[in-house]
Amino acid sequence: MTSDATQTHGTGTPSAPGGGVPSSRVTRMGTESIPKLITEFAIPSVVGMVVNGSYNLIDSMFLGHAMGELGLSAVTVANPTMIVFMALAMLVGTGGNALAALRLGEGNRDAAERALGNVITMSLVLWVLVALLAANPAVIDAVLTLSSATDDVRPYARTFIQILCYGFILQCIGMGVNNFIRTAGAPNRALGTMVIGLVAATGFNYLFVILLGWGVAGSALATLAGQACSCAAVLWYFLFTKNVPLRIRLSCLRPARRIVTTILAFGFPGFALQAGAALVNFLLNYQLVKYGALSPLGAEDALASIGVVQRIGMFTIMPIVGVSVAIQPLLGYNYGARKIDRVRTTLWLSIAGATVICLVEWAVTMLFAEPIVAAFGVSHDGLVEFTAFALRMWLLMLPFIGFQIVGSNYFQATGQPAKAIFLTLTRQIIFLVPLVLFLPSALPALAPSLTGLDALYVAAPVSDFLAIFTVGIFLVWEMRRLRRVQATGGPQPAGKPAA
Repeated sequence: MTSDATQTHGTGTPSAPGGGVPSSRVTRMGTESIPKLITEFAIPSVVGMVVNGSYNLIDSMFLGHAMGELGLSAVTVANPTMIVFMALAMLVGTGGNALAALRLGEGNRDAAERALGNVITMSLVLWVLVALLAANPAVIDAVLTLSSATDDVRPYARTFIQILCYGFILQCIGMGVNNFIRTAGAPNRALGTMVIGLVAATGFNYLFVILLGWGVAGSALATLAGQACSCAAVLWYFLFTKNVPLRIRLSCLRPARRIVTTILAFGFPGFALQAGAALVNFLLNYQLVKYGALSPLGAEDALASIGVVQRIGMFTIMPIVGVSVAIQPLLGYNYGARKIDRVRTTLWLSIAGATVICLVEWAVTMLFAEPIVAAFGVSHDGLVEFTAFALRMWLLMLPFIGFQIVGSNYFQATGQPAKAIFLTLTRQIIFLVPLVLFLPSALPALAPSLTGLDALYVAAPVSDFLAIFTVGIFLVWEMRRLRRVQATGGPQPAGKPAA
């Protein structure tokens, strides 16, 4: 087993263990212009995350036009499970990628390849577990009950969930391992693997849902077909492409306890973000059925409405997640190489870029909420009006979300998972869950013009505000710590992983 110790040349550039010089495509992350690197890495990453987020939009749009509110409700019920799948893929994918980036920054290619191999093994294990659970009718029934599926929606949601469970490995590889391509210095290639999947999923959705009329089963199969194309492209890169900094090697697939635990620690913030979103989805579905049944909309229309709002909300966040994922190797490499100035510059330029993206998205959403909602096949006048109102409320704090997401991800990328976990949980669980539980009963008493159903959408911007403020406090402390590190001659920053 190769030691994790690193050597440096006279220039201060990390070298690979044993004297081997790492690839120039990797070492440039510590030498080239930071704005240039951020632009090069972020553009394909942002587009890639938009592509990844488009899967849910495509499913909803095709089903909304083919089946109306019933199709939208079925996907809404399945949405928490889909988010859990994304959380598991991020747990192993982003965790392994963060570890690989730090190891490449130290010049240890062997350790980076072991991280890649262990991610693939962990993905296979997760797939087997998910497929076994999906084959158990009692488990699926429990998931549907937890998702507050109504009797009319239940059979459609069951079909959608089970099909996605059986093909879960395609998402794990196509999404999770794809991050390693970016860390290997090929962000455009990483984007290409995702675009291939989206184009295929769109085509298959049109064929299966619109032309063949397969409904939710066709939409789920189309999603898997797109993910299969992405998965094949990712594996091809690491197995057959020449001159790549990382390869999938059989010897690296053997799980190592220290590597697995470090991957899980680094990946847990991303997992917590998505798992928290799934928890909120379960809770929101329950509250929507409860308070929707008390409103003129009814339970199923309320589910359809939140489904549209959540998909649009998730889509607006995807570019910001793309920025945070793109700068992860830049932060990790320079943090591992102890180049503190480059770490700070990367962070603040990325926050500025993310904020610009959020401002544009916010303006578009506020101005064109009704046409956006109508694009999902929502046709009832009352439902269109309510969904547009809900969308505007849900995204009220969007201009500041870039700061919150990129700031939280900084701690993950620099090997400080405990802080990243806490900051991630603030927005999705610590603040939002209590608000979703108590606002529907408290807010109408304070503002009689608002109903319990309205209050569910007010919870999101309040939670966002509290989470943004909390991240700001942590970043102020972190910048002071980095200044002390630099002033004392550069001792190893906190957060250096042990594995």
